[in-house]
Amino acid sequence: MCRPGVRLCLAAAATLLAMPLPLAAQDLVSLLPPMEWRSIGPDRGGRSIAVAGHAERPLEYYFGATGGGLFKTTDGGTTWTPVTDRKIGSASVGAVAMAPSDPDIVYIGMGEVQLRANVLQGDGIYRSDDAGKSWRHLGLADTHAIGRVRIHPTDPDRVYAAALGHPFGPNPERGVFRTTDGGRSWERVLFRDEHTGAVDLVIDPGNPDVLYATLWQVYRRPWRLWSGGEGSGVFKSDDGGNSWTEITRNPGLPDGVLGKITITVSRADPNRVWANLEAEQGGLYRSDDGGGTWEFVNGHRDIWQRAFYFQRLEADPVDRNTLYILNFRLMRSTDGGRTLASVPETHADHHDLWIDPTNPLRMINGNDGGGTVTVNGGLTWTSMRYATAQIYRLATTADFPYHVCGAQQDNTTVCVSSEPGHLRNPRSPSTEWMYAVGGGEMGYIAQHPARPDIFYAGATNTLTRYDRATGLATDIQPWPRIVMGEPARDMPERWNWTYP
Repeated sequence: MCRPGVRLCLAAAATLLAMPLPLAAQDLVSLLPPMEWRSIGPDRGGRSIAVAGHAERPLEYYFGATGGGLFKTTDGGTTWTPVTDRKIGSASVGAVAMAPSDPDIVYIGMGEVQLRANVLQGDGIYRSDDAGKSWRHLGLADTHAIGRVRIHPTDPDRVYAAALGHPFGPNPERGVFRTTDGGRSWERVLFRDEHTGAVDLVIDPGNPDVLYATLWQVYRRPWRLWSGGEGSGVFKSDDGGNSWTEITRNPGLPDGVLGKITITVSRADPNRVWANLEAEQGGLYRSDDGGGTWEFVNGHRDIWQRAFYFQRLEADPVDRNTLYILNFRLMRSTDGGRTLASVPETHADHHDLWIDPTNPLRMINGNDGGGTVTVNGGLTWTSMRYATAQIYRLATTADFPYHVCGAQQDNTTVCVSSEPGHLRNPRSPSTEWMYAVGGGEMGYIAQHPARPDIFYAGATNTLTRYDRATGLATDIQPWPRIVMGEPARDMPERWNWTYP
């Protein structure tokens, strides 16, 4: 109580009222400097399921990142530049194609059809008329996943798209679509039902009115995949997509339930068609009469294992007996598919391949490490130093400047510095400096709160304790056990992909 000095009390009250409010009551954003996003790395490529090149431009290629848009090189794969940032509405590129008659015209289809448990959906098709400088949306937004875009060899406005549709539920906007006016309008020319979509599509190089398409009945949940059913099948059109004939049960193809099917046609002999089938008698089938009859060629599991994620085919454009099969390894056959040999690679898990129709030694491959180019038939490939890594988990460290750690899809854990000039190789970009901390591609990462050199990280079959000072990693999981393929009911601890 302030009776003797009322004026002093009033002055003190006024002073208190004039004091600034606590930070919690202020707009904290106004206290911070302007913030902008910047890349801190790592410059290490991530998954690509779509690539393209052109016979007339030997140094120009594109690859689509599953979470980073479209990248382009004009120096044969030495450097890559993103060309769709802030220009398109989704990030995952499922298909890319350059018009054979005009390499400045590029189409991309969005969304993933290689249905691992974590896929990004897309928003239809985009077109560029200036080699990737600008883009316009052409519709088909509700397809969500487009696996192939095929362009007529002489008419760049005549385009076909294989749309798988919603990975996690039924929808009508799926099947094979065609435009004859450059994407201003689309017509669905092949459709089975709301549970079945188109997964592969190829134009006969000798006759652009002949097309082959494969349909896949598939249903995805993060924890389970239902692949196959009455909807899956193989189709052929002889009139540019106006009508289709189902050839699924033609002589030589297997009976029973079919799952995912991929297909390719030999440019050297357009009557020669290959199909890779997921079935009870799965594997590679070949036709030498345009799909009329078939022969079972090779059933090795390396050809069609994990069909939901792999299985594409690409025929050599010059040699009718040479075929590439994309799976965990990139495989080549030179005897019509009967025997296989692995091609040297930069990374495992192969999803797409483009071969120069005039020079089969020149190719671009899309795999879980990104897009990579060869000019000698796969003996050597370009590096994949670009920032398209898919990071599943994030953690920051107590270092100063702090480090940012993550678990990269189909790679190791990785930590980078938040400060470009900190702990870098003076002869290379700061974003190329990185280190792993144990664990694996899908695990959580935790730094010890009192011992900053100690990290804990998980993986599918691992929980590690990593000492950054010594570089030693120790498996410390409570029940060491390989759990791949085990049902949850048989597992002592119920986890699989992400260690708790």
